[in-house]
Amino acid sequence: MHILDDLKQRDLIQQTTDDEGLRQHLEDNIVTLYCGFDPTADSLHIGHLLPILMLKRFQQAGHRPIALIGGGTGLIGDPSGRSTERSLNSEEVVQGFSDKIKEQLAGILNFDNGKNSAVARNNHEWLHSMTFIEVLRDVGKHFGINYMLAKDSVDSRIENGISFTEFSYMILQSIDFMNLYEKENCTLQIGGSDQWGNITAGMELIRRTRSEKNQEEAKVFGLTVPLITKSDGTKFGKTAGGAVWLDSDKTSPYEFYQFWINTDDRDVIRFIKYFTFLDMDEIKALEQELETAPEKRVPHKRLAEEMTKLVHGEEALSQAIKITDALFSGELKSLNAAEIEQGFKDVPSVAIEDKEIGLVDLLVTAGISSSKRQAREDIKNGAVYINGERNQDLEHQISASDRIEEKFTIIRRGKKKYFLIRYK
Repeated sequence: MHILDDLKQRDLIQQTTDDEGLRQHLEDNIVTLYCGFDPTADSLHIGHLLPILMLKRFQQAGHRPIALIGGGTGLIGDPSGRSTERSLNSEEVVQGFSDKIKEQLAGILNFDNGKNSAVARNNHEWLHSMTFIEVLRDVGKHFGINYMLAKDSVDSRIENGISFTEFSYMILQSIDFMNLYEKENCTLQIGGSDQWGNITAGMELIRRTRSEKNQEEAKVFGLTVPLITKSDGTKFGKTAGGAVWLDSDKTSPYEFYQFWINTDDRDVIRFIKYFTFLDMDEIKALEQELETAPEKRVPHKRLAEEMTKLVHGEEALSQAIKITDALFSGELKSLNAAEIEQGFKDVPSVAIEDKEIGLVDLLVTAGISSSKRQAREDIKNGAVYINGERNQDLEHQISASDRIEEKFTIIRRGKKKYFLIRYK
């Protein structure tokens, strides 16, 4: 199947600059394409996944992707999709962010695949070497003010105010496309639909500079993917705890898995189309499963499995499933200390001395029960569980046998209230 037909089946194309021209271009050539990622943090988040996976889809179709890290543009800040000015980071900070993002991209894209190996580039390499006069004289003259003001990324910010710094962002991104076209024969830029104005500005710069030099008109193209919205109206990629990061130290594989498995029924098939590489026949079967047995949540599990495996690997997926199953069944003793750290990251915890303590005293010390009297009632009523097992012994002493790898004891009060005891 043609790559564009597959993308259309998955509803992954928002706009193209020339659909038929791009189709023929992809049939006739191994096309080099790029997408940019500005290093605004030390990790990408799942909002970046769709364009990364678009690069991967083109790579699997035989084309050559460039993951462009914005070490230069990241020092400026993209106004697209924002109502206020970005905070500017130092060059040293942005370089550190860039290095980490390159590692993450290498974990998803294939950087060792022969003719169509993915490559990472950093626009700091060419933007940093340009003088202000060069930018104004050689590039700025091709950008009319009215043309720039008409772009959504600028127009949407006029009322609230936009600095000359962010106003100039599209010029820098246009330089990127021109540079990659001239040096690497990159003829396609992709991005989110909020990048449409920046993409078309880059195409226009390439055409104008070639016309100025009396060169043949360039065949360059732009393609955007839809910005993702959730059916309940909330922002995709956000949880009560904040962004869902691709860095396992910021969002654990278990938390990552839980994000996907808790996808709304109204969104799950759409997200499977967007984010996984399952073929359409399998997706239709999952859609049927959702209609006939929604309580089994088969599509949700498949989505969570595919995404966790893609970003974090098979071992991390197995660990996430193990933690999920243990919490569901109550078999907490099957977990090791690292898995407990992941699964109980957000539950109340208290650190106590590494010595024996009575269960009643522990419940009060940890704030699990409000008083010794309440603690005794909770124990007698069978509301207290130690590492998943009910304990109704008022005289029970919490000892080494109640600790998991000498580090933790998990107390549950009632059906869902967990508390993590850590030992100093």
